Amino acid sequence: MLVRIDNLRIGFPTPQGLSEAVRGVSLTLGQEKLGIVGESGSGKSLTARSLLRLLPNSAVVTADRLEFDGIDLRGASERKLRRIRGKRAGLIMQDPKYSLNPVMTAGAQIAEAWAAHKGGGRRVAAQAAVDLLEQVKIRDPARVAKLYPHELSGGMGQRVMIAMMLAPDPELLIADEPTSALDATVQAEILRLIEDLVSRRGMGLMLISHDLPLVSHFCDRVLVMYAGRIVEEVRAADLHRAKHPYTRGLLACLPSLVAPKETLPVLTRDPSWNAA
Repeated sequence: MLVRIDNLRIGFPTPQGLSEAVRGVSLTLGQEKLGIVGESGSGKSLTARSLLRLLPNSAVVTADRLEFDGIDLRGASERKLRRIRGKRAGLIMQDPKYSLNPVMTAGAQIAEAWAAHKGGGRRVAAQAAVDLLEQVKIRDPARVAKLYPHELSGGMGQRVMIAMMLAPDPELLIADEPTSALDATVQAEILRLIEDLVSRRGMGLMLISHDLPLVSHFCDRVLVMYAGRIVEEVRAADLHRAKHPYTRGLLACLPSLVAPKETLPVLTRDPSWNAA
């Protein structure tokens, strides 16, 4: 088991007291593709980032268990965390325009990630960067390695970010809305690439998304989050048969070309969904 979380709570101090953004989340993840879906603000990204301890200093985090491969992350030192972040668990951010360093070439950034975790000289790291660009199916990787982020398309930038995360051969890949800034065609290409890499390397994947049809086709299991809680867990293939009214409401709000609706329904929320 790669990840085990029990009763995770994440709160932030406010003038009115502690406001909990994640409330009692429990989950496990092995060598599988786990999707986490829900609206913005439901706690998806906070839950994932807690595994890497990449939360704001103001966050108040408690958990009965917060483990990566048996390592207790709650009291782990910064030195121990650095051996996990990037090296054993990689994080793909939402938008390469804001995540890549604008004053470093794509190849230099990948080479930096390689050298930080695997060592070796500058020439070895530079060649590794080109090889990784080739693995993420970029044409003419030697040329692209010399380009700056502003010279890359959105799809190419996302592939560069994936290459950076793959450099240390991680066991877990956390993808936080990895296709949100891309058009539909490029989205499909990036997801096929991630699926191929995860399967070929035997990694675990945590995919955070708003796109329910996407995770239903791409993942093995799906967790549905609402207001900081997991309200339902289903097999991805059975997502269309989900029972919780919140999940049913999200599915009903999706537009369809097969059965178009004149107006999309508005989700009716029940206060009982907020129960801790």
